[in-house]
Amino acid sequence: MQENRVRKVAILGGGSSGWMAAAMLAKVMGPLLEICLVESEDIGTVGVGEATIPPIQLFNGLLGLDEADFLTQTLGSIKLGIQFEGWGKPEDSYMHAFGDIGQALGLTPFHQFWLKARSEGDQSDFWDYSLNYQAAKAGRFIPLERIPDSSLKGLVHAYHFDAGLYAQMLRRFSEGKGVKRIEGKVKAVPLEADGSIAALVLEDGKRVEADLFIDCSGFRALLIEGALKAGFEAWSHWLPCDRALAVPSRNDGDPRPYTRSIAHKAGWQWQIPLQHRTGNGLVYCSQYLGDDEAAAILLAGLDGEPLAEPRLIRFQIGRRRQQWVKNCVSLGLSSGFLEPLESTSLHMVQSGIIRLIKHFPRAAIHDAEVAEFNRQSMLDFEYIRDFIILHYHLNQRVEPFWRDRREMAVPDTLKRRLALFAASGRVFREQDELFSEVAWYQVLLGQNLMPVDRDPLADALGGPQLKDFLDKLRNVIRGTCDRLPRHGDFLRRAQQLAKGRG
Repeated sequence: MQENRVRKVAILGGGSSGWMAAAMLAKVMGPLLEICLVESEDIGTVGVGEATIPPIQLFNGLLGLDEADFLTQTLGSIKLGIQFEGWGKPEDSYMHAFGDIGQALGLTPFHQFWLKARSEGDQSDFWDYSLNYQAAKAGRFIPLERIPDSSLKGLVHAYHFDAGLYAQMLRRFSEGKGVKRIEGKVKAVPLEADGSIAALVLEDGKRVEADLFIDCSGFRALLIEGALKAGFEAWSHWLPCDRALAVPSRNDGDPRPYTRSIAHKAGWQWQIPLQHRTGNGLVYCSQYLGDDEAAAILLAGLDGEPLAEPRLIRFQIGRRRQQWVKNCVSLGLSSGFLEPLESTSLHMVQSGIIRLIKHFPRAAIHDAEVAEFNRQSMLDFEYIRDFIILHYHLNQRVEPFWRDRREMAVPDTLKRRLALFAASGRVFREQDELFSEVAWYQVLLGQNLMPVDRDPLADALGGPQLKDFLDKLRNVIRGTCDRLPRHGDFLRRAQQLAKGRG
């Protein structure tokens, strides 16, 4: 049998990205690989990615992490969705809630029945039929796969957590599985004759050689761009926000089980409640808003006392034209950046790691595998890009920033979706696309795009039948929500379980 040539893997950069990669590779491919991670305690991480989406459960599950231990070690809380405030009209508020809304009947999505009822005078809110939304607003949670005594699914959740503590947790996990951590800064990156990376030369003279290098060096992209010149495809003409200010604040009560995204005159503000503090940030475009005014808006919008001075982060929206070049794969910020409006930053790391494992070379790095990895990465970025552009484009605000976002030309892929939904209320999801049809429905309806027509199959349910169908759904969801325990009680129980095992 031919021996596996790709045996040594070197990861440059720690933080969430680097240690997520180290942990998963050690878990899945540990006996086949020698893995080292190079990082410097003198180099900080961006570290504001504290909100996630439900697939993080799959990642933690593959690693075998216990949820109670995870929540306790990362001071995390539950996330049931993202509340968008002022994104349509300034007074509007809606939620992108995880999980199902209502119940489809046969081939007809639920929202089509809701649209029919609305055309006949029904005044119910679309989110009356979302258990996730009702639980989030009531501050309630417990793991619930199905609503008892019904065919309806239960709650779908993600997490808010301290990204730095998550990285520490994964570091302990990785080192326990044999990953070697090397302290140091990169001084030079010599290349082989074929243009691939030969080694990382550190400031102390140490030479770190490997068959495959993973670039988790953040915005600096020392390997994929600095050494290999992968190129960058900028999307600032669609998503012009180029700065963020981040600051933690005191959180004295039980955390809300949802993220808040609050639109302001030239961008938006996030609020991410953890057990011990709230993460806050203001994303904005420097063409429309100065740093001092941005800081004032951020500090004025805090729910509690600030625990530090606001930290400025500069960025450019876009992606590397190639995320895998020669013997180097980029993950996280080194591969590109999409603002954290839909909490996709850590998911992009996660999907990149899983994609790498699925395309991992054995005896050689084949061009066909690299090309397929890059094709899938491109689609991943573009699908999420369009979903984020949707929020900006579909607004009815009057400020110059928002007017320009509304009037801009959007990608053809998004234009087609908008036209289809406006005509018939239909959304079709690509096979490997991250966001579900239900996610698209919530943003489209939440930001006031009402279709002029609907699916004819919805007409199969008559007036009294339709009313009875909707009334029963609302009652089941409301009654279930009322019986759920408080989110804070769930977190305290998780702490007790983790301490009991410790």
